[in-house]
Amino acid sequence: MHRSNEDNDLKFLESTRKENYGIRSKRCADNTALFSRRRNSSKQRVPLIVYQNALSLPEDDPARAFEQVFAANRWSRSWRNGIYPFHHYHATAHEVLGIAQGSARVCMGGEQGARLTIGPGDVMVVPAGVGHKNLGASSDLLVVGAYPDGQHPDLCRESAREHRHVLENIPKVPMPASDPVFGINGAVMNLWKK
Repeated sequence: MHRSNEDNDLKFLESTRKENYGIRSKRCADNTALFSRRRNSSKQRVPLIVYQNALSLPEDDPARAFEQVFAANRWSRSWRNGIYPFHHYHATAHEVLGIAQGSARVCMGGEQGARLTIGPGDVMVVPAGVGHKNLGASSDLLVVGAYPDGQHPDLCRESAREHRHVLENIPKVPMPASDPVFGINGAVMNLWKK
């Protein structure tokens, strides 16, 4: 992950390699980033989490590795595609985005949010209400997305029409049962506690 400018809200967690699925767990200071609430949508109560090089991906069907890890950790309804080139967010679900191949420059947290470069093996755990946008990507970008079991995403953009819906729904989105990559020992469980 690369930051384009100094961001005092960025804190690093530790990460180390896990044997199952080639996962790297939270023990290496340069592999996991936590963005504070101030950098995210003001409507959200928990931070955006970015795991860099979270999975060691196989050459054959790297997207499948993300699907298996996410499903094993109770994040389902997976899909394969890219990231929309406009700011959007979900008011009814949290979302995980795993980069299976290619790279992208993304803006997280609205127009004034953090700008990151993401690549193969990286994972972004996006809380409900946090805007995200693709600022440009390689032609081979492949993203695997998923949602906590039982959550169904809507698609919101900043509009007056959606404002009431957003204010009512984001606080109602339940905590996931586990982190999409590290299960009950992941950053989501430690940092998103109510």
